Amino acid sequence: MKPVIHSFDEGREYYFREGCHINELSNSAGDAAVSIARARVEPGRTTRWHRLRGITERYVILEGRGLVEVGSELARSVYPGDVVVIPPQTRQRITNENTEDLVFLAICSPRFLPEAYEELES
Repeated sequence: MKPVIHSFDEGREYYFREGCHINELSNSAGDAAVSIARARVEPGRTTRWHRLRGITERYVILEGRGLVEVGSELARSVYPGDVVVIPPQTRQRITNENTEDLVFLAICSPRFLPEAYEELES
């Protein structure tokens, strides 16, 4: 693998059906071990219950304040600097409890693929 620098492009952000805005910072077959996305949840919004098949996901909270629900664990408040580790096949969602955007990195290993996403709400 060759060294690569991915420049941030705010214009690449898109709305994902989970209920948040996503900007894929690094996600390619050439680096299949991991993907990194910047997620943004608007004030007062909660993402949909979902899980990822075969992928461990980590939330690294960058800005704002949220309430994260993972598996059967009690809901917990999260703040900048907190890291949430979500094992494969574990249900998850996050609520923005603030008046500003909740921004976090979603780091997946192996890398995120859309077919691994499983929505748990109808």
